[in-house]
Amino acid sequence: MIADLSLYLVTDPDLCGERGVVETVRQAVDGGVRIVQLRDKTATDAEIAAQLVALSRVIDGRALLVVNDRLDAALAAREQGAKIDGVHLGQGDASVLHARDALGPDAVIGLTAHSAEHFEAVQALPAGTIDYLGVGVIRPTSTKPDHPPALGVEGFRVLVATTDLPCVAIGGVGIDDTEALRDAGAAGLAVVSALCAAPDPVQTAASFVSRWRGAGTPRVLSIAGSDPSGGAGIQADLKSIAANGGYGMAVVTALTAQNTTGVRGVHVPPASFVRDQLDALSDDIIVDAVKIGMLANVEVIGAVTEWLDEVRPPIVVVDPVMIATSGDRLLDEDAEAALRDLLGRADVVTPNLGELAALAGRPIAGWNDALAAAEELSGEIGAAVLVKGGHLDGDHVPDALVDIPRGVLTEYPGTRIPTTNTHGTGCSLSSALATRLARGETPVDAVASTRSWLRESLRAGEGLQVGRGHGPIGHFAGLWQRGGIDTAPTPVQVRSDWWDRTAEVRRGIDELPFIRGLADGTLAREPFLFYLAQDALYLREYSRVLAAASRLAPTPHEQAFWARSAEGAIVGELELHASWLTPGEGVDDATFAATPAPATVAYLDHLRSVAFGGDYAELIAAVLPCFWLYTDLGQRLHAGAFGEYARDARHPYASWLATYADPAFDAATEQAIAYVAEAAAASSSDRRARMLRAFEVSSAHELAFFAAPFAAAVST
Repeated sequence: MIADLSLYLVTDPDLCGERGVVETVRQAVDGGVRIVQLRDKTATDAEIAAQLVALSRVIDGRALLVVNDRLDAALAAREQGAKIDGVHLGQGDASVLHARDALGPDAVIGLTAHSAEHFEAVQALPAGTIDYLGVGVIRPTSTKPDHPPALGVEGFRVLVATTDLPCVAIGGVGIDDTEALRDAGAAGLAVVSALCAAPDPVQTAASFVSRWRGAGTPRVLSIAGSDPSGGAGIQADLKSIAANGGYGMAVVTALTAQNTTGVRGVHVPPASFVRDQLDALSDDIIVDAVKIGMLANVEVIGAVTEWLDEVRPPIVVVDPVMIATSGDRLLDEDAEAALRDLLGRADVVTPNLGELAALAGRPIAGWNDALAAAEELSGEIGAAVLVKGGHLDGDHVPDALVDIPRGVLTEYPGTRIPTTNTHGTGCSLSSALATRLARGETPVDAVASTRSWLRESLRAGEGLQVGRGHGPIGHFAGLWQRGGIDTAPTPVQVRSDWWDRTAEVRRGIDELPFIRGLADGTLAREPFLFYLAQDALYLREYSRVLAAASRLAPTPHEQAFWARSAEGAIVGELELHASWLTPGEGVDDATFAATPAPATVAYLDHLRSVAFGGDYAELIAAVLPCFWLYTDLGQRLHAGAFGEYARDARHPYASWLATYADPAFDAATEQAIAYVAEAAAASSSDRRARMLRAFEVSSAHELAFFAAPFAAAVST
């Protein structure tokens, strides 16, 4: 099995402080660290062995555990039952050949190298002696005062180009080095003080992981059945992975004879062959995410479960294929029990309503009952559950992400798309979601962006004209419509394209009961005040994000614009909110007394995560929907697009609606659009794609934010 070196923690007992090494490691692994090196130059071998035993327990197979230099301590810890994966040796430490002999062929052995001479010496070693090189220092660092001269990113690039071995960058590495080092050929980042001294190692590690994933192309594995018609199974998965920016791989668990009208036959290969496929991949390729679909019997489920336990891929999305279109159950009782056990290895499970009912062991009566069943399942398996409302009656087809262990409940409103091209929709959604997660998006944001892509693909399916039954979706519709992702658009084209991509969100907002009631004056005061309170909480933090955009802006004009916008969010809009929430008192603590709703938290978390990344272009793309969609909706409300009563002075919210007509806000929106469109047009295709993802996720959050007042009323 090839080692995942993407985020590599090197411990320092002094920097870990009172929290201690073991607790720091536990939290860092919770955040996504994939390999831990215990480094303590002053401890005895017996003390090192005891620490390794303790670390093995808290890591529990979720990351690799190696020790710096102390080969004898590693062997002693193994004798005490600890899972020690290997050692990392310096140029003056024990011979790597001796370490390989002592630890065996499956151990992970790393070697420090920081000069051309070191790299030449490595070339002379027998193949298989070394698994990776630790290359540095990148910058001067106080954690190793006797370090060699700093290489810098370009010096690192020159050295690693001379070897085929994976190289981990170490020494003074910070989060803002992520993209440059990955581009220079780093297989991972070795971090000491940034994690050991972090106030919150979980969050810091998660931020490193998110930046690392976003800087590269994720390698996503589909474990599923085949579909010769290309609409479902691994064929749909590979298209979905590619369409969402990943590199797709596939392990076939079943061969089917099917087309758009139905399945004619299924052949299940031996479970041992499924395992052979899995091992062949993980022995050569780091798997960043796994999507699991059709697993036909208990033996295949067992083989996949064992592989997951050994490899521990960082992201696992399970689409539990249990119920046929006819309603028949596809798995026997033993296989269903084995599948339920496998769900405990998942990060996200994506059942349709029939599968959710089977997993819950009871019928599901309506959307609220589906949410309750998802909460039960999420709490039981310790994973998030994406509840899909496509099988509900009527035109309202919401989805929801339910993650009880992490306190997440986010609903995504939606209307039914009139189409018969629904073949492989569940396969496509789950594999696209796995890819988005592997690109560094949060679960809430990944669901939002995946839904946006899927709905676009559903609308394009009919144009494919494939099959006489339920045809496939148009996986690459967005790519075809835009003429290819490598085409550099003009600012005008960016504006037109991005606005078109919000069409579904805008339709969804227009159809919300909150907006309809606001327009015709029937909206009760309670949901209106709920909205205002949440918007006040949002604006306070949104202004800080705008201030971050001002700080990062490349020109004085842009810096001044975003600074004025940040001030306007507080001084202008927030004062208006306060006049409704705390009449006569202005902005005070009472304005922020409400508890943030899930939609508010999710939206702000998205904006903060983009701001934390420090990319100006992505950040202004993320803040744009709050300008653009809000202005568009407000102008149409004030203009009477939803009925002339909205312009009547007797309207209960007339003064509120009048604010939408402010020419200054319209001018600010036009300027924001111009800055974003110009930045996108001048960006590389990869950066432009990241900007678009940030924009689309924020647009989806806008819809969820407007839906929240009535969602809160239903939940209470």
